[in-house]
Amino acid sequence: MRTRTIALSSVAACTALLGIAGTAAADGAPAPSATAKHGTGDGAQALCKRVPKIDKRLDKALRRLQGKAGVRGSVARLEKRAEKAKAVGHTEIATFLNHKLTHRRSLVPTLQQRQKDLAKVATWCRTHHNAAAS
Repeated sequence: MRTRTIALSSVAACTALLGIAGTAAADGAPAPSATAKHGTGDGAQALCKRVPKIDKRLDKALRRLQGKAGVRGSVARLEKRAEKAKAVGHTEIATFLNHKLTHRRSLVPTLQQRQKDLAKVATWCRTHHNAAAS
């Protein structure tokens, strides 16, 4: 009998709470989770703040990829490694390195496009009074 009373009172309390939440939502006011804390919720403010760091990171990555054969992570260094593997007769290693080289070469235009896009974002941030991106 006691268990049934507790269960019924729990159901009644939940119903009352849900009833209150239902009327708040029916008022036309947006739910708290529907709006962001700051701005429109698209992350513009945070992105404008990070633009300088992102730009430095993109510059660093492009300098590394476009470096000479002595630079670790450069396309030229990987080309040299693949050529050496092929010359020695390590075909499996050469194939692996060539696939890796293809991917690394594809990164260069992607990062260059991101730099262009980021420059447009920085301009947008400056025009919208977010001085962090200048």
